[in-house]
Amino acid sequence: MKKNLVTAVLMTLVTTVLFGLLFPLLITGLAQVMFPKQANGQLVSRNGHVVGSRLIGQSFSSPGYFYSRPSAAGTGYDAGNSAGSNLGPTNQALIARVKGDANRLQGENPSAAVPMDLLTTSGSGLDPHISPEAAEFQVPRIAQERGLSENVVRDVVGQHTEPRQFGFLGEPRVNVLELNLALDEISPKPAAH
Repeated sequence: MKKNLVTAVLMTLVTTVLFGLLFPLLITGLAQVMFPKQANGQLVSRNGHVVGSRLIGQSFSSPGYFYSRPSAAGTGYDAGNSAGSNLGPTNQALIARVKGDANRLQGENPSAAVPMDLLTTSGSGLDPHISPEAAEFQVPRIAQERGLSENVVRDVVGQHTEPRQFGFLGEPRVNVLELNLALDEISPKPAAH
């Protein structure tokens, strides 16, 4: 009995050190060497300051910026509270929010239907992408706010539209942070977001 207990305790200590300490350190070290951007969250910097992550959405409220998908993560885009709202389609709070967002967006572009991804949250609440249709819907507002032609804004959207992964997985998408940063490079920065 004592021999089995000693063996069990030693095995627990060895596997804890091996799989709880050494293996994670090895994998972290390899990731830092082989994939440093991905291992560090694909942070995006401008002028020496981190402005966001390519992987986590953030709110842009200034009319001169493309809007992200709505977020239900905490108070919005809270990576520590990533989740959907779990509100069902008959929930009055969800219906009121979607109607309010639809009315506000429709007022900005009355001649076009509002794309669903500008009205619905993602499962994580942190989606950094919008559809090309959602970007196209916002082009007239962005062009007017920034004093650019719609064709110039469309060209920037086209340059930042990512195709389906491997040609068949997922849908085409536009990273909102990268799109807004590209606009800041070609046009004066609008009011704070």
